[in-house]
Amino acid sequence: ISLIVSCLVLLTKASAYFFTDSTAILSDALESIVNVLAAAVAMGVIRYVSRPAGPDHPYGKGKVEFFSSAFEGGLILFAACVIAVESTLALIRGSQPRSLDLGVGLMAVAGLINLALGLYLKWIGKKTNSAALAASGTHVLSDFWTSLGVLIGLGLMFITGANWIDPLIAILVTIQLGFSGYKIVSESFGALLDARDMDVLEELRQSLVKFRHSAIIEVHNLRAVRSGNFHHIDAHVVVPQFWDVLKAHDDTIAFEKKIVADYRFDGEIAFHVDPCEKLYCRNCSYEPCNIRIEKFVELKPITIESLIDNP
Repeated sequence: ISLIVSCLVLLTKASAYFFTDSTAILSDALESIVNVLAAAVAMGVIRYVSRPAGPDHPYGKGKVEFFSSAFEGGLILFAACVIAVESTLALIRGSQPRSLDLGVGLMAVAGLINLALGLYLKWIGKKTNSAALAASGTHVLSDFWTSLGVLIGLGLMFITGANWIDPLIAILVTIQLGFSGYKIVSESFGALLDARDMDVLEELRQSLVKFRHSAIIEVHNLRAVRSGNFHHIDAHVVVPQFWDVLKAHDDTIAFEKKIVADYRFDGEIAFHVDPCEKLYCRNCSYEPCNIRIEKFVELKPITIESLIDNP
């Protein structure tokens, strides 16, 4: 859908440029070329990452989605550089657009199509937890705002007759594209390098609070490795030190399963079991306990800071 609609939008914008010779419309059309290339790449990537995990890739091939997002961001930055050159030259030598009424009509149609496509891709990306689709949706929506800015500029030029507005709008498009491309690239590289994702940590925190019971005294040193829609999470969990191995194993496995079932991504959790060693008495409500050296005062709250801490 993204590829077909992006081709349709590109043809519409190319027609608008053909009739108007507007630098601003040219800049918007160049961005649509990026949309077409990005949609084609994303389609291939999503087909590839949908293959099941195997012995060679035990966590699946989901990280390729982040490569797709980074590639799209790079294309956007490249388009911004091309548009910057064209718009600067047009500002120096002057611009003489024509048939602005027809150009405004065609750009309005292209913009509305992009708005619908961008919202659809963002929705599907969120529903399927697809980084590639989410990035495409973000880019297409940025394209809509670009088209809206071009439309406003063309309208002002049509009313005032000031042709210098045309390359100026193209330069503003360059700035917006550069910001959008940089954001997509930085987020993609962050995911490839498994940078901390605060949204993921907050979701995990909520699940841990939801299913925590008195024997789960503390969770810390939590880390997450993201491979597309599959996440591998490991953490340390503190349990009563007098439990035997079987009891600690069964209880933490049951805890893991509840959190994985509640988590919106596919994945697994591996808990490393730590004994309390009587250090947590004030924050442990587990009974019966015959090794307690202090009275229970209050449960230690589970926060993002406590989760990533390594006491």
